[in-house]
Amino acid sequence: MKKLFAFLCLATALTACSESNDARYLIAATPGEPVKNLSSRSIEVRLVSLPTYASASEIVSEGEGGALFNEDRAQWADDPARGMSVALARGLSDRTGAAVAVEPWPLNTPADVRLDVRVDQSYARADGVFEFSGQYAVSSPEGRVREFVKRFKIETPVAEPGPAASARALSAALAELSRQVASSM
Repeated sequence: MKKLFAFLCLATALTACSESNDARYLIAATPGEPVKNLSSRSIEVRLVSLPTYASASEIVSEGEGGALFNEDRAQWADDPARGMSVALARGLSDRTGAAVAVEPWPLNTPADVRLDVRVDQSYARADGVFEFSGQYAVSSPEGRVREFVKRFKIETPVAEPGPAASARALSAALAELSRQVASSM
């Protein structure tokens, strides 16, 4: 009986350890080409707005019949909205040379522009393409630059099934979005 009890305790402990060791994937910024003639010296990136399924910690992908499913035991390493916001801020900083920060703006002087990104879709489709779409708005609290709203639809290839490939595809999509935003300012 003692051996059975010890075995059950060991099995429970191993199960608990394996459940807490879910794989976590970073939402990373990838480097890009600099943009010339940017009229803004400072950019505040508002927290990215995501649909419910994309704001969860689990990584999702499209399965049979178009339904979205959680990837097996795979999660984002950071809150997705924060991770995407930070990746966009880094991408814009690298591309533009401007002072870029995620809200709240940390300086006393307001930023020249504020970027607001609202994502409609963000998932790996069953056909091997990562879809990242929505709209972004550039506003200027002090009226220093022209304000506008633009739609975006970015599709990046997903090399193979799985969360690591989805994370790489999202990083590539965020790099492309930062390029589009920087080019439009």
